Amino acid sequence: MDPVGFLTEQCRNALSSVPEECGRSLIESIVSAERIFIFGVGRSGLVAQTFAIRLVQMGLRVYFVGDMTTPIIGKDDLLILVSNTGNTMSVVKTAQIAQGIGTRRISITANGKSSLAKTSDEVIVISASNPEAKDLAPLGTLFEDATFLFFDSLVPPLMKRLGVTEEDMRNNHAIWV
Repeated sequence: MDPVGFLTEQCRNALSSVPEECGRSLIESIVSAERIFIFGVGRSGLVAQTFAIRLVQMGLRVYFVGDMTTPIIGKDDLLILVSNTGNTMSVVKTAQIAQGIGTRRISITANGKSSLAKTSDEVIVISASNPEAKDLAPLGTLFEDATFLFFDSLVPPLMKRLGVTEEDMRNNHAIWV
């Protein structure tokens, strides 16, 4: 089977089960937050970081949990957590700490009954597992790819809502000398 076609089909199937309201709600939470904190570990963390970069390019105050320059999270902030299993210890612990502060927590996971889901205000479930996929998409590949696409699908409506143009984003893009 064609690997690209397989991955594309699997991601389309996974994302078709995510209600549109989930995206709208996440957008609303992003635009209403004082600051946005994002966290994930491993490849899920890398996907989370790419979304953080896009939000920064839109002019938002965004931090990746664990970076040396990340400030302390507050109750008026938003915490977006990404974990395929929803049981990654450091991600769950981060959610619990934020819960104690009163920070709004939105999790993206494949496991809606996970420890992370139980400690979140809102859970976006991206069910992207396929037991037949091990040869073409090992470990959490389908979740990570689908989550990346989900985050990218939020960019155009966020740009519109914030009144941000591609030129604005280009002006906030990393400059390489």
